[in-house]
Amino acid sequence: MKKKSGRRNRNNDRDTMRPEYDFSHAVRDATVARFAKGANVVVIDPTVLDVFPDGRRVNQALRALAPVLREKH
Repeated sequence: MKKKSGRRNRNNDRDTMRPEYDFSHAVRDATVARFAKGANVVVIDPTVLDVFPDGRRVNQALRALAPVLREKH
């Protein structure tokens, strides 16, 4: 069996980041604490996006519906 060359592939060293992505002001681990508490990711059906355009609206609706659902159980 041949020994692999010790040289790294030069293509891996090439910068492939697109210029429109600017992470110069990024903060490392900025959302880790929030996700460590627990997070669920759901996909909203496109037919209801006009009613639920963002997570805040989804959570408002679920909080209003939760007491009704809890009573049934």
